[in-house]
Formats: sequence, structure tokens, C-alpha cells
Amino acid sequence: MQVLKFGGTSVGSVENMKQVRDIIDTRAPKIVVLSAMSGTTNALVQIADATQMGEIATAYELVGELQKHYDDVLENLYTNDKIRAKVRGYVDEIFSSLENLTRSTEYTQAVTDEFVSKGELLSTYIFAHYLQQEGVSTALLPALEFMRIDKENEPDTYYIRQNLNRVIEDTGDADIYITQGFICRNYAGQISNLQRGGSDYTATIVGAAIQASEVQIWTDIDGFHNNDPRFVAETHAIPELSYDEAAELAYFGAKILHPQTVQPLREDNIPLHLKNTMDKDAKGSIITHRAQGEGIKAIAAKDGITALKIKSGRMLQAHGFLSSVFEIFQRYETSIDMITTSEIAVSLTIDNISNLQAIEDELSQFAQVTVDKEQTIICLVGHNISSDQNTHKLFQILKDVNVRMISYGGSNNNISLLVATEDKQRALELLQNYVFTQVVSA
Repeated sequence: MQVLKFGGTSVGSVENMKQVRDIIDTRAPKIVVLSAMSGTTNALVQIADATQMGEIATAYELVGELQKHYDDVLENLYTNDKIRAKVRGYVDEIFSSLENLTRSTEYTQAVTDEFVSKGELLSTYIFAHYLQQEGVSTALLPALEFMRIDKENEPDTYYIRQNLNRVIEDTGDADIYITQGFICRNYAGQISNLQRGGSDYTATIVGAAIQASEVQIWTDIDGFHNNDPRFVAETHAIPELSYDEAAELAYFGAKILHPQTVQPLREDNIPLHLKNTMDKDAKGSIITHRAQGEGIKAIAAKDGITALKIKSGRMLQAHGFLSSVFEIFQRYETSIDMITTSEIAVSLTIDNISNLQAIEDELSQFAQVTVDKEQTIICLVGHNISSDQNTHKLFQILKDVNVRMISYGGSNNNISLLVATEDKQRALELLQNYVFTQVVSA
């Protein structure tokens, strides 16, 4: 059995839903994981924010605007009046529950999680009944009956495997099973989620749980590109990547994939195929345990980075200095992306600045701290890139762009550069020329 995931854009309009139907309506049995329709999650977050601030009239108005959008979708998607009426009844129930949530007297994170869960519940119900109207053998698998995270907010894989198989068995035979991405329950049984981009993660968790033959993630671009097409012209899709290469690219800014996505599949060597909903014949990118070729394959960029330079004369030939630094970041649960050291200083980067002031205050007790915000990590990814004969070309960028930090040699698959965000586009364009264009023309 295959697992196919479609994002919000893929089910964001009636026309796109019809394209998805054409893609999945084959004889091969499959589970289809859907995100909320594009724009819905953002709208639900706005409603939740207004509710939290006590702006009930605004929240109520936003609910009405979103419901009107869904009414238009139902009017244009269904030709069967009986099915349309059934779906409209369910949609009305969802929006009635949203209105009730806007009147929550005690606002907690659980209320926000319940708000945003409605998007996936809507998209899956609407799309499953559209398939039934079109004569496709379809059944809904409620993700809230099998998807659960533990106390560490990690997938409870044993629980998921046992309950997913139970839900499939109880549901009965169908050619296509539809389920929600992103949403789940926590260890206490409350509605929760896998955070933004979590529908990708849902798909690979489900794929591992059923030992799928392949997991496909369908989006609006034809696979991993060798650079960010939003900033660089003439990029191209990479046909094959290893799990390690894909994980590095996802973590360091390639928006096509959720950073945690590949992990469930890696353990069981299940292929992950990235495909383009708008061009279903495009080959896309396939991700397996095999690394094809050496050298730099792709470049990604991660914004929102803050760099800290921690300097102290006490660091010179002193043991325990770094452990004191790391202990502070651990205490404030703040992850470090890049790190470089010298005899008297350590520079590092973080992307979570919620506890930055407290961290800076503690570090200042034994070191001089300099903070640079609005930085970007540019990550170059490939197999054995530290030893490839063309890797040296990337260092030509040092004469054209001010590079704040370099992480080289920590991984065989990754070299990272830190630049000011204002220099990001220029750096990406130059690296595209240094690393790819000149190699091709050589």
C-alpha cells in the first residue's frame, strides 16, 4: 500500500481537488493524507488570536468570512444535491463549534489547538465525499483515533501502529482511505498537533506504521531544487537524494519538506518520493538510503538566525568553559545550529530567541557577549562534500560577501555559512554560479 500526502495548495480550490482526484484514482490501494485547504490554518490562527485577546466580535466576524468561503467551495464542487446537503450539514457543525470556541471563558493552548484542528477535519470530509460522488471507493480514517504524541511531544509509534491497523480493519475495505495530516492527540487525550508542516510528518509516520511500499508527498514544486527558486533563477530538481541529504536540506530551510519527515522512513528503508501536483508527469525527487554521486547537490537557506559571540580570556587553555556555556542553553531549552571556536572565543547561532535576554545575562557573568540578529544560515548539501574536488569553489564567496561563520567538517553531508540576511540573495546567486554553473560549463 502507498501513502500519498497533499498539501493545502493541492486541495486549495475546486480545480486542484479535481487534479488530486485524477492522481489518486488508480487501482493501487492507498492512504491519502490531506492538509487543510490553503489559507484555512492562517485564518483559524487569526480567529484564535482574536479570541485570546477578548475580541469576540472580531473572532465571530472572521468565522463568518471563512464559512462563506467554504459555502462557495461546496456550491461549486458537488453536483449531487444529496451529498452536498450531507457535507453542508457537517460543515455547519464545524463552524458552529468554532463560534462556541470564540466564547471560551478560559483560554488555554488547548483551545488554540482545537481551533486549528478544524481545518484538516473540513478538508478531509469535503474531499472524501467528493470522491464518493465521483464513484471512487473511499473511506475516512479519523486521525484523532490513532495519531498520538507522548509526553516528550514525539510520536507514540507503538500506539499509532496498533490503533491505525485497528481503525483500518473497523472501517472496512476501500480503494482509498483519507485521513488528516498535522492533527493528533497528546498523551492526555487532548487535541494537539505536529506543528507547522506536520502533515508531511503524518504521512511518513503512517507509512512506517503500515510498512508502505512508498510514501509520496505532492506539493506545488517538482521536488527538491538545487537552490531556492524563489531567489535564484534557473534552478532544477534533484532526481535522487539520500535520507541524510534530504534531512539536512529540510532542516536548513528547504520549505518543500518538514525537517523531521524522513526519520520514520529511514529505519525501514521506505522510499520517499516528492512530486508536483501541478505537473504530475514530472519525475520529482526520490529519497532513499542510497547516496548517488558525491559533491554539492543543493543549497538551502534558513532565515531568522541570531549569532552570539562569547569571548573570555578565562577560556584560554581552560577546561570546562564550553560546558558552562552549553549548560545555559540547555537550561533554557534553546538549540544551537552552528558553532565555531578559537582560543578565547566561541561563536554560535540559535533560531529561538524567546529566552535570549536571560541567556545573554547569564553568559555576561563570565564572558563578553556580542549579539547579531537578522542572520541567515546558507547550507550546502551533498555526499562527501568535504573531500570533493569542486567543493573549494564555494569559498570564492568570501571575496564577494561578508561571511560571519563557517561550519566545515562537522558532517560529510553539510557545509554551512552564516551571512547577514540582507546579503542572502546575493550569496545564493553567487554560490549558484560558483558551484553549479561553472561546473556545468567546465
